[in-house]
Amino acid sequence: MTRTAFATRRRTELFDALVALFLAEGFAHLTLDDIAARLRCSKSTLYTLAASKEQLVQAATVHFFRTATEDVEARVAEAQAPRARVTAYLTAVGVALDRASDQFMADLDAFAPARQIYERNTRIAARRVQELIADGVATGDFRDVHAVFAADLAATAMVRIQQRVVRERTGLDDAAAYRELAAILTGGIQA
Repeated sequence: MTRTAFATRRRTELFDALVALFLAEGFAHLTLDDIAARLRCSKSTLYTLAASKEQLVQAATVHFFRTATEDVEARVAEAQAPRARVTAYLTAVGVALDRASDQFMADLDAFAPARQIYERNTRIAARRVQELIADGVATGDFRDVHAVFAADLAATAMVRIQQRVVRERTGLDDAAAYRELAAILTGGIQA
């Protein structure tokens, strides 16, 4: 293995461990010393990932969503029928968020740069749902719904999930809310 490949693998392993730590416990209460101790590395190693704790949180949040997107798209690729693809997409989003503790979600919401990353990924997800619905309409698997409207409806629910409104009003955590959204959306547009 080359030195560059080793460094890249080590960097990915550190980000994976960092994301796991943040998802389990949140990040607002952790200092760089705490993070270094928990990851069994030095602070200088953390500084190779980011110049500050705030930038480290942002980078870890981006890493989480990038990895989650890869996992979600892998689930979609396994599904054949349009309904199964929409269901796979939304369910996989829920599964990805299922790992996130309440503390992580609260910290994410309270830290504007990380919240903006979540919001941007929610918009991207809504566009992807729109594509999946449009594909299903084009193949005749979904009734002739207005794909942009259906996706906007999904996006509205996704934003409400992200903003914790759904949890407050229904008691559903993010993962469960995404599963319910998948069931309602696909049932409503089925041909």
